[in-house]
Amino acid sequence: QVRLVESGGGLVQAGGSLRLSCAASGLTFSSNTMGWFRQSPGKEREFVAAISGGGGVTIYADSVKGRFTISRDNAKNTVYLQMNSLKPEDTAIYLCATYRGYLYGSRFSSTYDSWGQGTQVTVSS
Repeated sequence: QVRLVESGGGLVQAGGSLRLSCAASGLTFSSNTMGWFRQSPGKEREFVAAISGGGGVTIYADSVKGRFTISRDNAKNTVYLQMNSLKPEDTAIYLCATYRGYLYGSRFSSTYDSWGQGTQVTVSS
């Protein structure tokens, strides 16, 4: 059974940084694409970033490109999201997700078959 546990969220001022982590278990980690999504009240779940199993390929939503960096440590079964230059509109619950396979379709939440519970990120102005 796949288990994903996010950590690292919190309250930060605009312009600040946070680093989210997602620890995975119950899967062959290096065979899985890992993704980050976010969800705010009243809004649909939004793609943030994804990374291939080997870590060599990454994709980002336009809204976070140049500010956020996704990375992974396959020895630790952990994926990270470094968030810099945070804005109030980045406030959301951030969720980690995964599926076995390459990056095709990784922008779509329906592609993923396992999800974490999420971690709250709040950016104050």
